[in-house]
Amino acid sequence: MAKNYFGLTDTGKVRDNNEDTFIADTVARNSLVLVAVIDGVGGYNGGEVAAAIAKDVIAQQLNNLEGDYIPAMIEALRLASRSIFDKKQLDKDLEGMACVVTTALVDIENNTFYYAHVGDTRLYLLRDESLVKITKDHSFVGFLEDSGRLTETAAMNHPKRNEINKALGFTTVIDTDESFIETGQSPFLPGDMLLLCSDGLTDLVDKSSITAIITQDISLQEKATQLIAAANANGGKDNVTVVLVQNNKTSHKPAAVMPAAVLKKNTNAADAEMIPNRKNTVAETQSNLKPMAQNRSNGLTILLAVLCLAFAASSVWLYLQWQKSNKPVVQPVKSVAVQDPPIRNPDEIRLQNLLNNLKRDTLNLSDTAFKQAIIISDTLHIQKSTLYIKGKGNIVLKRDSAYHGPAMGIAAQCKVIVLDNIKFDGFDTGISLFNTSLYLRNTQFTNCRLAVQKQYFLADKKFITADFPGTQIQADTVAKIIKKPNGAR
Repeated sequence: MAKNYFGLTDTGKVRDNNEDTFIADTVARNSLVLVAVIDGVGGYNGGEVAAAIAKDVIAQQLNNLEGDYIPAMIEALRLASRSIFDKKQLDKDLEGMACVVTTALVDIENNTFYYAHVGDTRLYLLRDESLVKITKDHSFVGFLEDSGRLTETAAMNHPKRNEINKALGFTTVIDTDESFIETGQSPFLPGDMLLLCSDGLTDLVDKSSITAIITQDISLQEKATQLIAAANANGGKDNVTVVLVQNNKTSHKPAAVMPAAVLKKNTNAADAEMIPNRKNTVAETQSNLKPMAQNRSNGLTILLAVLCLAFAASSVWLYLQWQKSNKPVVQPVKSVAVQDPPIRNPDEIRLQNLLNNLKRDTLNLSDTAFKQAIIISDTLHIQKSTLYIKGKGNIVLKRDSAYHGPAMGIAAQCKVIVLDNIKFDGFDTGISLFNTSLYLRNTQFTNCRLAVQKQYFLADKKFITADFPGTQIQADTVAKIIKKPNGAR
C-alpha cells in the first residue's frame, strides 16, 4: 500500500507545551490505515499525559485488528478512558486530566472508512472539492453550530467555544452509555480525502480556507504544513494538529460515446473519400446497398433519420440515468446506538453554568428561580473539590425521555459533596461518583433504577488487601449503616 496518509502537530504561538498528539500508521498487516487526532483537555493539569495514554492504548488495541471494526474501536476508546482513570489514582497531580479523540480506520481497498469520536476534535470528508463535516462536536456551542442555530463565524468567536460535554477520563458513563461514543462508516471513493484535526485549526481557520488549501495539487505534507501555518497566522492560540488520508486509486469515469451522425442524402464519392476512417462510416455501408427506386429511397432516408434520432435520444437518456445512479453520495452511516445530541433546555443549561462558574463551595437552588422540574438530557458534571448544593422549596431533576445516563456525574477529584433537599425522578442512575464522600439530606429518588453508583479504582493485576469504609445514608431522620465485611460498624 502506497503511503497516502500524513500527520503533523504544532505547539502554536501561545502555549508552552503541546497537549495534542496523533496516530497515522497502517495496521492489520498493512491492510488498513489507522489515523487519530487526540487533544488533551485544555485548562486541566495533565492533558498531555492523558493524550499520550490514549494514543498508546488505541494504537496497541487496533494494531492486530480482526473482526468487526466499530466494536473494536469502541472498546479501544473505553479502555483508553479507564487507563486514564487508573493513572489519576496513582498521581493526584493528574486527577483532573482528560482528552478528546477522533479516530478512523480506512479500508482503501474496499473504499470504506469507519470512525469513533468523543469530544470536539473533528473528522471531515473531502469529495469533489466539497468539504463535509462528519462528526458532531460534543459541546453546547458545537451543537448550536451543527444544528444551524449559530453561524460558523459566531461559533468560532463564542466565549464558551471550548467547553465540552464529553471526554475520555471524565466519567465511567462511557462504559454503560452506548451513545457516549459517536461511531459510523461511510464510502471512501477514489479521489476522496479525510481530514482529522484538533480545535486549534477549526477555531482559527474557517471551512472555506481549509478547503482551498487541501484542494491544491500539492503533497499531503505540504497541505498539512499550510493548514498549520494558517492557524498560526491567525493567532496560533492553541496547539494544532492535522492528519490527512487520501484514496489515491484512479477513478474510472467512462467517456460519453455520441451516436454517429447521419450522412446527408446523395453524398458523392469525392465527399466520401474525405471522411476519416471511411470503413467505419455510414457512407461505406450505403455504398454497398443495392440501388433502389427513388420513392423507396426517400422513404428509407426518412425512416433512417427517425431511427437515428430515437437512438440518439435513448443514448442520452441512458447516459444521464447512469450518471445519476453512480453519483457519489456523502451520507455517513451511524451505528444504531448513536443519537443526535438533544437540545438542552434553558434551565438545564443555567444549572450547569452555575455548577461550572461557582466561586464558593455552596450553591443555593430556589424554586422561585427554577419554577418547574429541570429536565435533564445530559449528565450534570460536578468538578469542584467541595460542594454543598441546597434546594429551597421543590427542586426536581427529571429525566428526559430519550436520556439514559446519570443525572449527576461527580468527578474523581471531588472530595466532599453534599446534596440537600433535591429530588431525582426517573433516572437509570441518579448520581455517579468515585471515591468522593457523598452526603444526602432530605434527598428523594423516584423511579430510579440506581440511586447512587459508587466506583473504586484498584491497581490492575495486583493482589489487593482493602477495607472499604461503611457508607452512611440519611433517609428522612433515620440513619442506616452498611456494615463492613468483618462485621464491625
